[in-house]
Amino acid sequence: MQKALEAKGIRPSYQRLKILEYLAASKEHPSVMMVYRSLSTEIPTLSRTTIYNTLNLFAEKGLVLPLPITSDEMRYDGTTTQHHHFICKECGNIFDVGMACPYSTAMEIDGHKIEEIHGHFSGTCRKCREKSGRADSSSS
Repeated sequence: MQKALEAKGIRPSYQRLKILEYLAASKEHPSVMMVYRSLSTEIPTLSRTTIYNTLNLFAEKGLVLPLPITSDEMRYDGTTTQHHHFICKECGNIFDVGMACPYSTAMEIDGHKIEEIHGHFSGTCRKCREKSGRADSSSS
């Protein structure tokens, strides 16, 4: 993790290293509050402002992808390759979707240069459907 920070010109402080480690291990696409709750017991001096500023720095340097999916909060993804997300409207979980976007390799559409691709789907995840009994035979 230290080398990843240094390669991007970021001083590898203890807090930055722990935040990056958390993001690399997390598959939940955490918010600032989720990172804070997970790390504040281990790092009592950690503040939400530090996490917010660190995540913004990481996003600026390409270490994380900010996910402006909901209007209430920003979520962050430690996987920086282009991919889509599925958001469950019931439990709020965010899942990576492995399907390829037809524009991800084109990098141009109708003469416009593509610099970023953001895509997400929303609905009810498999676990919530199973809990509510709404899973049908077509959802395997």
